[in-house]
Amino acid sequence: MKIENITATLHRHEIDLPGIGESIESRMFVFVEVETDDGMKGFGITGSILPWAIIACIENHLAPALKGRDVVHTEDIHSHVWRKLNSRAYTGVVSNALSAIDIALWDIRGKKENRSIHELLGGFRNWAPTYATFGYPFFDEVQLADYAKKFIADGHRMLKMVVGGEPTRTWKDDIRRVQAAREAAGPDIELMIDSNCWFNPHEARLLARGVEDCNLMWFEEPIQQNDARALADFRGKTSIPVAAGQMEGHRWRYRELIVHHAVDVIQPNVLYNGGFTETLKVAHMAQAFNLPMSNGGGWPIFNMHHLCGLMNGGPVEFHYGMWQTGKHFFHGTPDPVDGKLTISGEPGLGFTPNYDALRDARITDPAKSLFEGRDSHGYLLRDTIANRS
Repeated sequence: MKIENITATLHRHEIDLPGIGESIESRMFVFVEVETDDGMKGFGITGSILPWAIIACIENHLAPALKGRDVVHTEDIHSHVWRKLNSRAYTGVVSNALSAIDIALWDIRGKKENRSIHELLGGFRNWAPTYATFGYPFFDEVQLADYAKKFIADGHRMLKMVVGGEPTRTWKDDIRRVQAAREAAGPDIELMIDSNCWFNPHEARLLARGVEDCNLMWFEEPIQQNDARALADFRGKTSIPVAAGQMEGHRWRYRELIVHHAVDVIQPNVLYNGGFTETLKVAHMAQAFNLPMSNGGGWPIFNMHHLCGLMNGGPVEFHYGMWQTGKHFFHGTPDPVDGKLTISGEPGLGFTPNYDALRDARITDPAKSLFEGRDSHGYLLRDTIANRS
């Protein structure tokens, strides 16, 4: 089974938040499809950062380099990309492009062998606990409380909210927001916070000190650039567990987090980390250090496979926007039920593309792929929201 063709397209989806009635979150992704010489197809995706560069990387560099290579020889494929196209170990565009292709290769292998990817990765179990990212950065205390109660009523048992990310808000404001979420959720619901690398070490420490009595499950990416040295120092000064790693790109960046004792939970995301092939290496390295895994960065329908298949896999993130985007563009995706996800066991990824939805949401004009009035995560900026109200 040889690689015959690789295609890459860009798509966009607007998400309406319950009770708000308009789109204040937008999600873009690059959809990649690999076809073999015997007509089999597999697919993968990667995220929205520099999407046109990712597509150009796939079309002009990776596809020509990988044509004719055996689909199941993922070590050979990764080695070829590292040696010929990425000998300096770049992350970003190269890692993202390779991630989408690698996911597609594992999808093909699963279909060929009639096994789910989680089985091919090790088959530890066919389920995983889940957590829902409910608390957007622009939510105030009242909205956080309302949404926490709504998600709990829907059956979620672990919740995550975003802190930082708003230029007009300080760490003091976030203390009040976290306290409001904890009060609304009650003592029995696990609560996490995520700053998406927003704070400097001093501000992160002040925020952590102010919310230590909120019994948080973890503080995700508290410090700018995921600085391993600063994270290790921060971790030694707080009782709140630290999680990080959704977009590190490859095993050497994860090694920095692990050997510096910078995290309590490692969070590889297959969309940005070289796909399942590279994530498997990160997972095994984490096992050697007794580190559990989760995922940040959403896209549960892809990340569920390594978090179910490997023995140190932990909760799968159901970020609302990416969760709904997955349901819109793919048939047969699982939903969490009472804080638990169960994989269907269908071959490969276990779900199929909705080609009609992909066609209708395809972007072909680079000017239309800009996040106008939104931050880098696709959220409307607070000033934009205020102008709409």
